[in-house]
Amino acid sequence: MTRTPSPPPAAAPRPARPADAPGLPAIERSAGASFLALPDLAWIADHEVMPAATHLEAIGQGTCWVTEDAGGLTGFLTAGTATEDGPPPHVPVLHIWELSVRADRQGRGLGRRLLDRAARHAAAHGLSAVTLTTFRDVPWNAPFYARAGFALLDGDTLTPRLRAILAEEAAHGLSRRCAMRRAILPGHCP
Repeated sequence: MTRTPSPPPAAAPRPARPADAPGLPAIERSAGASFLALPDLAWIADHEVMPAATHLEAIGQGTCWVTEDAGGLTGFLTAGTATEDGPPPHVPVLHIWELSVRADRQGRGLGRRLLDRAARHAAAHGLSAVTLTTFRDVPWNAPFYARAGFALLDGDTLTPRLRAILAEEAAHGLSRRCAMRRAILPGHCP
């Protein structure tokens, strides 16, 4: 019996470089293929992805990280700093716009490593939390983030900024979405 060799272990996430940006949409498309397993969400596999120019903006702000192995880029997390616009105090947070891992590299902890890298960035920059929006009932979405320390936001805990993001997503056909938050303790680097 011939065994297919496993790919070499991935290095720790590193800050993305401008030269990485053109390859990130292909990673998101590859990750999106997972939605083909969900008939009511299969259309997402062909949905528009984040353009390289948006990744470049985050790279310039220092809020985009990638994973790679000998085969090239394997995953990325693109985020941006935002200010919660609810009742004072208005607190800065890191908001994740996209986390994607190539389909052939999923299930190896790369997404979790990218999330932890983003949390370390938030802690180092005095941000109070990492936020995101995701599908509430897709196994590799909200349940995955909950295992990584994110809490579901509903009712009074949902800020106006996150409500607006969810409303915009719903207008584009992305229903069943929720917002989540991972608190960052001052001086704590996960």
